Amino acid sequence: MNVGILGYGYYLPELVVTNQEIAHRFNKDGSWIEERTGIQERRRAGKDISTSDLAAKAAFAALNNANLTPADIDLIIVSTTTPDMLLPSTACLVQNAIGAHKAAAFDIAAACSGFIYGLDIAATYLLAGRYNKILLIGADTYSKITNDEDLHTSILFGDGAGAIVLGEVPKEYGILNSTLGADGTGWELLQVPAGGSRLPLTPNLLDAHSNTIMMSGRAVYQFAVKIFEETVRELLDKSSINLDRISLIIPHQANKRILQSVSQRLEIAPEKIYCNIEKYGNMSSASIPVALAEAYENQKIRSGDYLILIGFGAGLTWGATLIRSNL
Repeated sequence: MNVGILGYGYYLPELVVTNQEIAHRFNKDGSWIEERTGIQERRRAGKDISTSDLAAKAAFAALNNANLTPADIDLIIVSTTTPDMLLPSTACLVQNAIGAHKAAAFDIAAACSGFIYGLDIAATYLLAGRYNKILLIGADTYSKITNDEDLHTSILFGDGAGAIVLGEVPKEYGILNSTLGADGTGWELLQVPAGGSRLPLTPNLLDAHSNTIMMSGRAVYQFAVKIFEETVRELLDKSSINLDRISLIIPHQANKRILQSVSQRLEIAPEKIYCNIEKYGNMSSASIPVALAEAYENQKIRSGDYLILIGFGAGLTWGATLIRSNL
């Protein structure tokens, strides 16, 4: 049995926030942000819009693309680090919102690697025969946990959601291999310190913005470039396939300079690494499924193409999946 993608979809909030709107707060020009990140604009959810709202819209889009209904789904997995609330899970809220009442549902929290972790979990369940069709969603609203007064993080993040439906596909197609990794010694490099059991929120912590993203930018950048290259090479070696057979690499969209650096290290053309960060910024768990859906829509992927999806982020975590497209 082979398992793979049956349908894809995504949803982005309507509000567009340009570089200039952010840069003026720091007495800088919008080009300053683009030169350092590749980002020109990003989407932002309204105050009354939650992660589950975006996720449900992406789910409907993926189901429609797969020509399926919510009743066909056995399991919903939502990758997010900006859940609507601590409990219940965002996946349960999505289940209710789309009417997938026979589906089990749970969240995973592996930050920008979360969609890849979810893909590996979903494939394992399907291959074991536990479920027939799984809805996997990557959704985040990082605007809700970003400090607008922090120059180094407020320029990076956008909101969005992407989804895929997974199930059985023809032989020799679908998910062929994957690899996951983590290094907990780097947990302090990218974190939201307060709001959990280690550091419950207090008025003083709120005043200090300790409930927002804090990042050691240079160290995270160095980690991302190194682990991106190493993980691609590891996956290719495990799969006994050469890099020149890969039609497209779809990575987490963290920083355009990361993608450019890795293309040089791998000695591949820049266009073989899909990039849409200029339009959306870093959407954490949503970045890979949105880029995947967009690549299909833009006819960058054909049936039979070999793809690598790769994520890396807080934890530190990383992972990659090799897919032969059946769509």
